[in-house]
Amino acid sequence: MNQDQLEQVRNGNGFIAALDQSGGSTPKALKLYGVDEDQYSGDAEMFDQIHAMRSRIIESPSFTGERVVGAILFEMTMDRQVDGVDTGTYLWERKQVVPFLKVDKGLADEADGAQVMKPMPELDELLARGVAKGMFGTKMRSVIKLANPAGVDAVVDQQFEVGRQILAAGLVPIIEPEVDINSPEKAEAEALLKAAILRQLEQQPADQPIMLKLTLPETDGFYQELVDHPSVLRVVALSGGYSREEANDRLARNAGVIASFSRALTEGLSAQQTDAEFDATLDSTIKSIYEASIA
Repeated sequence: MNQDQLEQVRNGNGFIAALDQSGGSTPKALKLYGVDEDQYSGDAEMFDQIHAMRSRIIESPSFTGERVVGAILFEMTMDRQVDGVDTGTYLWERKQVVPFLKVDKGLADEADGAQVMKPMPELDELLARGVAKGMFGTKMRSVIKLANPAGVDAVVDQQFEVGRQILAAGLVPIIEPEVDINSPEKAEAEALLKAAILRQLEQQPADQPIMLKLTLPETDGFYQELVDHPSVLRVVALSGGYSREEANDRLARNAGVIASFSRALTEGLSAQQTDAEFDATLDSTIKSIYEASIA
């Protein structure tokens, strides 16, 4: 493990940029960016367009390790290049931004008020490629919709089981059991989730730390035990559909938790902007998320 990257993730001021929209969420991300579906045909052109958007963000002068601790990449982004250099290498060597790889293959159908991850039979091969491409860690997402103990336990048990497979490959897993912000039982689900995570952490050695990516909680400071836990490298928060303003407000009330926003990061960016307009918008966005993250 790269010790400089470990230090940046553990102690760096700032947030983690989520640049990992997959095939299903890419058309929506492009539409928000001002690229409609009639401007590309087929998946290949769609992924060219989203890579152009991500590259523009990564190459922006405002996107550096001073405020952006890390970036989560979609597999295809890892396999592509920015300015002629592998994306992960560009992020770390040119920007001091630590690269992570999204590894899940989407969600299974809902059961017990939750969606676990679909099977990942090729995970070991993907992890080996991630190591070869300079990734520091991974990210994988499940979703909890109701305060059902069976569903919450299924999500957390699967996340930690796969997380240990990822640790064995030499990468640090970001475990993401998202609680749906529209859940009618959000606070109750968060209580079950924290208890389930703490049970798993009892078996997690401090020299094999994991990261957590969690929905901003209903009770401020609710995840402080996880922030302070010796087996947790960092707790990051997803925006989860909140506007950037609300996500930042909630984040600032949770000390020690930093952002890992996707849609809230790209909000306001447009393909039609000049580079100067684009950079100014992104700089202002990064500033607001950075300040909420260090509050």
